Amino acid sequence: MTMNRVCALTGAEFPLFAFSHCRDVVAAVSKAGGFGVLGATRFTPEQLEEELDWIDAHVDGAPYGVDVLVPEVIDPAVRTLADNRSRAQAIDPAYQGFVNSVLGDYGIAPEPELKILPERMGITPENGLALMEVAFRHPIRLIANALGIAPAAMIAEGERRGVPVAALVGAKEHAIRQAEAGVDIIVAQGTEAGGHCGEVSTLVLIPEVVRELARRGHDIPVLAAGGIMTGGQMAGMMAAGAQGAWTGSVWLATPEAETSEAFRDKMVAARSRDTVRSRSRTGKPARQLKTPWHAAWEDPQGPGTLPMPLMGMVSEPAFARIEREAAAGNDNARELVSYFVGQGVGLVEQVRSSRQVVQDFREEFLEAASGLAAAAGIE
Repeated sequence: MTMNRVCALTGAEFPLFAFSHCRDVVAAVSKAGGFGVLGATRFTPEQLEEELDWIDAHVDGAPYGVDVLVPEVIDPAVRTLADNRSRAQAIDPAYQGFVNSVLGDYGIAPEPELKILPERMGITPENGLALMEVAFRHPIRLIANALGIAPAAMIAEGERRGVPVAALVGAKEHAIRQAEAGVDIIVAQGTEAGGHCGEVSTLVLIPEVVRELARRGHDIPVLAAGGIMTGGQMAGMMAAGAQGAWTGSVWLATPEAETSEAFRDKMVAARSRDTVRSRSRTGKPARQLKTPWHAAWEDPQGPGTLPMPLMGMVSEPAFARIEREAAAGNDNARELVSYFVGQGVGLVEQVRSSRQVVQDFREEFLEAASGLAAAAGIE
């Protein structure tokens, strides 16, 4: 029997990859037989060191990985700004006034100045590379990069340490560029996904990428991402040529996740049509739960969104204020509660533990695979 290739590369027992910003989810998934991947962008290098120390102590030797963002393209307007303080000074005060106006309509008191959150360094190449260096000091079994070609330093260090490098793509031409750069695993992510995403659906993207890689002679396994919330969907994507699933949104509806109770309640109630692909949180198109915040930034009378990472410096303190107000009982503020989430949110029917999600994926996958075999007359 041929072993699943991504399992062989990473040591995963079952090729269900769980992207999460929460260490508890990462450890729980890996211990349950999946493969947890910690999203590092929310942390400073010192904080990431603490998070990975904790995972090392709680994962019971199970494999896990780290996802960093080292953007390939930086807006020329911010390329010369060396740190968060200089970036904050470059933001017109009118943006803070606009934020106060939007939040004020929902009973949230104004804050006169933009706050710099120490736990959000900003999505820049130098910050991503600093987090990468921390990740490689730990016994990770995978490192992933999004927002462009995986940097040469990551590929070289991964090869030296025997750590596979994965890269997220949203189009077949991007997959070819990543393969030519030397990555080990392609994560093909459709537009249904939460967070930064392209415009091609997962159902089309997976066979397109798998076919093009083979046509160009690149023997690289592909993970399917975007809207995958069940084991049946995972089986379908593997039937289309993927070697496993890369998931994110499904873990946000677990009690271990970093999400608030207010947001998890909204996930359970949401329809798949309740998400929006918007620049109003990071400066690049990212899918999230739609709220009046997004409508305000699309208004032609508004100031318009800023490039990455400046937009995140405006939006993240605002969403922290929203969450505080919602937790304190401001029902109006709950209308603004949002987070990165994909169209698969319409499949979320209840809050489940991370371990239960892994178990459900396994059972649904086996049921779907058996059903496919039976439908094809294969015993």
